[in-house]
Amino acid sequence: MSDLRLIVAGAGGRMGRTLVKAIIDAEGIVLAGAFDAPGSAIIGRDAGELAGLGQCGITVVSDPAPLFADADGLVDFTVPAATLVLAELTARHGLVHIIGTTGLGDSEEKLIAEAARRATIVKSGNMSLGVNLLAALTRRVAKTLDPSFDIEIFEMHHNKKIDAPSGTALMFGRAAAEGRGIDLATHSERGRDGETGARKQGDIGFASLRGGTVVGEHSVIFAGPSERIELTHRAEDRMIFARGAMHAALWARGQKPGLYSMMDVLGLKDF
Repeated sequence: MSDLRLIVAGAGGRMGRTLVKAIIDAEGIVLAGAFDAPGSAIIGRDAGELAGLGQCGITVVSDPAPLFADADGLVDFTVPAATLVLAELTARHGLVHIIGTTGLGDSEEKLIAEAARRATIVKSGNMSLGVNLLAALTRRVAKTLDPSFDIEIFEMHHNKKIDAPSGTALMFGRAAAEGRGIDLATHSERGRDGETGARKQGDIGFASLRGGTVVGEHSVIFAGPSERIELTHRAEDRMIFARGAMHAALWARGQKPGLYSMMDVLGLKDF
């Protein structure tokens, strides 16, 4: 089988540069193109050079449309507005679309699901193996423990992150809610301040911290009578997300159009 040809969206960002490096270093995958927002200072620069690898012959452009004709897929860790436009482009060309974008609302999720009728989309709030295994464990533990165990989710990220709770924290929240057989939207506590009253049993709480250069730290806490269980994941390098995205892209190449998650990719759906 020929090498998988991938395009990187947002090639000038921290995650975009990491993705470029991961693709260039990976076996069986080649960099087919790279783009960034119009007006970006990196337009016209070599993508490999931006990633710290030296020139690779791929110039960062502002218009992604021409790149799709000679590519197998797109890796997209950008922002919701850009991801919606890109989902339509990948659907139009019937390509693989790996989405690591977070902060998507319900209406945006529906549009992505619609695009997945024509494209093979793998979407996850976090692409790392460890995080997805922890989400599967969270679902299992939540299903096993009775409601006397309160569930709280803690997350911390760098001071440039623009959404909260993080996509990963929400992934853990959805996993816990699924394990409990409840709807996260109606059993979610996002912030506490002032005279809040006693904690409502059955709610899943979220706490978000921002500071420094923290790549990502998450804990799911099950606090019961006289005991506490904590599941924790700490990300030390963005490359773990990029490697997961590469794994997802290679897996997606052989799949029918549809909306998949890293649970599908890693075989954890029924764990």
